[in-house]
Amino acid sequence: MRTTGREVLRRSITGQRRSVALAALLTAGHQGGEALVPVVIGVVIDQAVAGGSVGTLLLWLAILGVLFAVLSTSYRLGARLGERAAERAAHDLRLDVGRRVLHPGGGAESLAGELVSVGTSDAKRVGQVNGVLPFGAAGLAGLLVSAVVLLTMSVPLGLLVLLGTPPMLYLAHLIGKPLERRSEAEQERSAFASGVATDLVAGLRVLKGVGAERAAVDRYRRTSRDSLKATLRAARAQAWHNGALLALTGIFIAVVALVGGNLAAAGDISVGDLVAAVGLAQYLITPFSIFSWVNGELAQGRASAGRIADVLNAPPAVDAGDATLPTPAAGHVKLSALGRGALRDVDFEARPGELLGVVATDPAAATDLLDCLGRAADPATGTVTVDAVDLSTVDPSRVREVVLVAAHDADLFAGTVAENCGTGPLAQPAMTAAAVDEVAEALPDGVETAVSERGRSLSGGQRQRVALARALAVDAPVLVLHDPTTAVDTVTEARIAAGLAELRRGRTTILVTTSPALLAATDRVVLLDDGRIAGEGSHAELAGRADYRAAVLS
Repeated sequence: MRTTGREVLRRSITGQRRSVALAALLTAGHQGGEALVPVVIGVVIDQAVAGGSVGTLLLWLAILGVLFAVLSTSYRLGARLGERAAERAAHDLRLDVGRRVLHPGGGAESLAGELVSVGTSDAKRVGQVNGVLPFGAAGLAGLLVSAVVLLTMSVPLGLLVLLGTPPMLYLAHLIGKPLERRSEAEQERSAFASGVATDLVAGLRVLKGVGAERAAVDRYRRTSRDSLKATLRAARAQAWHNGALLALTGIFIAVVALVGGNLAAAGDISVGDLVAAVGLAQYLITPFSIFSWVNGELAQGRASAGRIADVLNAPPAVDAGDATLPTPAAGHVKLSALGRGALRDVDFEARPGELLGVVATDPAAATDLLDCLGRAADPATGTVTVDAVDLSTVDPSRVREVVLVAAHDADLFAGTVAENCGTGPLAQPAMTAAAVDEVAEALPDGVETAVSERGRSLSGGQRQRVALARALAVDAPVLVLHDPTTAVDTVTEARIAAGLAELRRGRTTILVTTSPALLAATDRVVLLDDGRIAGEGSHAELAGRADYRAAVLS
């Protein structure tokens, strides 16, 4: 069932309903007490000041002091509970977005920075609704207390507040509509700008290498300018929203004060009642200001909830399956009439324990092959089976427990070299096979040397060797490696080829590469030309073919 922005908002509030309800109770007590302050002052004037009784004056002053103590305590506790509810709701939403983005079925395809913005900024805005709702309830409580008190003083005054409040709230809702629309556009532009900036920073070395810095700067300038325009439009909507509500509130309060003044002049209410009525009229600025703030936050929260719903509703790239793979898996991989993207009727198999090389003359064909083997995408035609089980019928998470696809552009994580290589029993042998020991010798603290985000503190060849060691350390029944040594010198590459063949002995390994050193260590090589099987044999046998030499030896 499709999740709407309204549903996201409702679930966020429902998940924190106890905290929100308690916070609303406390803040309502605070606003109700605030409304009583001018009433108590009016009583002091009528009973103590007008009567000249010092004892009565001291008694009412003590009551006023207790009232202020209660106000302070209830506000602090209510605000704390509301903020906690807001943060917890935002945390839950971040988890929801994170689970969707990391779902084995994939499908949440957006710029990385844009997804980060949805999981942080938008989640915080939706969560904040839980923090402002108690204050909305508190403002309503203050209005009700004011209306009841005014009714006891004068029926016309009380009815004016009671009957005038609903239209005021409806007008506030209508005034908030433009702000909601422009806030959504602002968040979209801001998130896209964040995504572009993240991509540019991640590819900074490549941009410098090809001399494309100016084009990258121009692209980000255009994106940032669009984001700025959307932000300014949202700011203008916010200013208009606040100004309109302030004017509306001022007119309403002026009407209340005018009616109260006329009643006092006619002798229908006492001097103390007039002071209380004027004080209540001034107090009404507070709840209506609260409504203005709450309405603005709700408008922005609804816009952000819609963006979160879009991420949660993104259809998975592959469906879940109910078939199971054998445990332990033998690792017999078979492709039958496989077709997807650049692939055309591909048929080959990797036998259990075999080290199979795959040479693709078209990089797109290599990418499509990797996607099908790791079930990042399902074939358009044909099948991929492991141990005679069609992978399209197996849950993606289970597929990836058996088949590990190590992409060419795999990133490292912030931490040490050793932490990036894993901690399992094969971690040390994997580092040796991938020649990470040579990398460690060149680093100040060996394998305990800290690695920056994405491994940028290491050279390209060092990053590749650490990433390869990480993949080998998993000891997956089927390991698919894509060009793992393109940034490594030939001598080191030959050593890695030998170490890889030795460490993966008895385990199925598929090497999608054009490296002669790696292909020479394979048991068999399959040649894909124009997305079709063009040849099969050992590296030495295929080296006699012109198309193979063009792909591998050129």
